[in-house]
Amino acid sequence: MIKLATIGTNWITEKFIDAALQTKQYQLTAIYSRDINKANELAKKYQVNTVFDKLTELAQYANVDVVYIASPNSLHFEQAKLMLENNKDVICEKPLTSNLTQTQTLINIAKQHKKLIFEALKTVYLPNYQLIRDYLPKLGRIRKALLNYCQYSSRYESYLNGNNPNTFNPTFSNGSIMDIGVYPLNFGLELWGYPNKTNASATKLASGVDAHGSVLLNYDDFDVIIWHSKVSNSYLPSEIQGENGSLIIENLATCERIIYQPRIGEKKEITLTQHNNDMYYEAEEFAKLYQQRNVDHNGLAYSILSSTILTEIRKQTGVVFPADQH
Repeated sequence: MIKLATIGTNWITEKFIDAALQTKQYQLTAIYSRDINKANELAKKYQVNTVFDKLTELAQYANVDVVYIASPNSLHFEQAKLMLENNKDVICEKPLTSNLTQTQTLINIAKQHKKLIFEALKTVYLPNYQLIRDYLPKLGRIRKALLNYCQYSSRYESYLNGNNPNTFNPTFSNGSIMDIGVYPLNFGLELWGYPNKTNASATKLASGVDAHGSVLLNYDDFDVIIWHSKVSNSYLPSEIQGENGSLIIENLATCERIIYQPRIGEKKEITLTQHNNDMYYEAEEFAKLYQQRNVDHNGLAYSILSSTILTEIRKQTGVVFPADQH
């Protein structure tokens, strides 16, 4: 059994814990939170006896193999670095770090200590994402892709009322592209790799982060258009268009429903049944890497790719984080 500890006590943490336990390959042994009361509350729910409110104590705790990090984006780098340097493997929520320099540094530290660093990009491990990959040849020559994820943030009203929630605060390396936009961005990058050109635009809030934006990834003879927003909802599906047909994808982050529409012929639904916890497959993938001790796994190259493009997008849109100054 993989002995698991968590950093963070939000709903994402609980969802990952549930997914990990459902694989029957993990045992939850410790929980960390800056607020010891929140740590105790989560520990009680999962019948865990060990809690921490000091990161150094968690890092030095022997009864942990891997630490799952679900803290604000700006904390990922230092927390993951500390765990790796104390011989813990790390699963970290997306985005892995605040910028490319941090990502490269973290991966180098992981390799140096022969430890696993794994970015929890749940979408690319879903069976329906693999189905999309397998169906691409049926589409013929790819000509267009629209990858769309726009979701009105539950914290936006708080921001409009004069507060400064993490979601719209550059101190926490947040904003639309870093929160919502990573889903369509990574969806496309994992399918087609490095673009020849990246062009990005965004509308910035007074706080300094992007409220919404668009990204155009050019691959010579086709374009990938990415829409992302935290201040509006979209009800349009995503679409990949080829000369011989198209794939229509509802709820891109979870690949909820996939329609294949050939250019000639009837459309058909090809959706596969997936686990009801969409984080199950990433937990399963990490367990496989852990058993193999594959510290130089393919996911590292994609984390570098994602971080490279995210950093370039922010450069073009003028979104700067405190982490960029170091």
